[in-house]
Amino acid sequence: MTRDDAHRAADAAVLDSVRRAFSTYRRPEHFTDRDHCSECAEHDDVLRTRDLETLSVGDVGNPGWDPICFATDAAFGYYFPALARLALDEPTKEFGWYGDQLLFHLCHDGSDNRRLAACTAEQRRAVADLLRHLSDTRGHLGEKEELLDAVRLWSDETIA
Repeated sequence: MTRDDAHRAADAAVLDSVRRAFSTYRRPEHFTDRDHCSECAEHDDVLRTRDLETLSVGDVGNPGWDPICFATDAAFGYYFPALARLALDEPTKEFGWYGDQLLFHLCHDGSDNRRLAACTAEQRRAVADLLRHLSDTRGHLGEKEELLDAVRLWSDETIA
């Protein structure tokens, strides 16, 4: 088995673990509070046209226009396997490495992060495993210390 084959197998294993942990989330009818404002409605319209396989970095990779910032916790849980898939993809010319944007969603507000609070212990473990894997295999693409901080945050079993 080549190194690339081993990386692909490890990517597939961690992604499978994320999919299992987040499989309890069903596709919501709406992904944002679309009645809040026109931006929320526009983001909801985009997310309603995508699924776990069709969500692309072009949909969520722009930090200045990212529908995941406006997504409900149910929408975030539904889309998390797709976001993990995007973080495992190669960086793009236009958006760079999606892992940096995912870290923002996972670490914003530290231990008060609303995504962290919405996850079960099993889901937090799957996220921590994904983050460890990203640190081991893609730490050179982003800020290694931020990845390690994220691993510590999502591994903290005192957060409930």
